[in-house]
Amino acid sequence: MTMFPERLRALRRGQSLTLDQLAEELNQHFRPDAEHQNTAAQIGNWERGIRIPSYMEVRKLAEFFDVTMDYLAGKAERDEYDLSRLFLSGKMLTFNQQPLSSEDRYEVFQLINGYLHGKGRRIVPEPPLDHQESLDLHLDGRD
Repeated sequence: MTMFPERLRALRRGQSLTLDQLAEELNQHFRPDAEHQNTAAQIGNWERGIRIPSYMEVRKLAEFFDVTMDYLAGKAERDEYDLSRLFLSGKMLTFNQQPLSSEDRYEVFQLINGYLHGKGRRIVPEPPLDHQESLDLHLDGRD
């Protein structure tokens, strides 16, 4: 049995969308002609495994939910991303709700790349056994 119905349902529910809302969102996002409009009944049939969507419908769903077609088909896990591909893609990226320019993306890519390449050459002293380390990222905006 394919994992497509379960993954589609989980993605839709994860965004708190009803079948009607998802159909409306797909129609607004992809603007199909009247003959190819998505409907709640159609999506419900996909989620129940009664009908199998076309390649183009799976592609639309993957793009809408920002997952791969392989993930929808059950061949890949969503939790694994190659950051290099993400940074070099044309997708809009943000950090703490701040958009990253192409220069920012390149610089962050270079920083990560340099860190990973130099990681094996660094000598890091072992912390004492009774020492507990914490990292404060100041994510609440306070300095």
